[in-house]
Amino acid sequence: MAKYLLVYHGGSMPEGEAAQAAVMGAWEGWFHELGAALVDGGNPASGTKVISADGSVADGNETSPSGYSIISAGSHDEAVRLAKGCPVLKGGAMVEVVETFNAM
Repeated sequence: MAKYLLVYHGGSMPEGEAAQAAVMGAWEGWFHELGAALVDGGNPASGTKVISADGSVADGNETSPSGYSIISAGSHDEAVRLAKGCPVLKGGAMVEVVETFNAM
């Protein structure tokens, strides 16, 4: 089984306790559906800094990652299928599904 990094881009944080509870419930439900395929539930991300090859540093932009999770799957297509259930999609975010491999 390969591991896949799910990189979230965009979306927004829910406002109000009821909306936050609903979103957390959606995440818990999706994690339950993933079962053993869930390697790391991940976290939201912000405050991106981009370092160029010349050493210059710039702030991230609207396409910078807004969070991540890690799953395992038997194929890239299976990982994409699993990622389609991610709650961030309902909030307008996109999900990149990146296959990882052990190099060391």
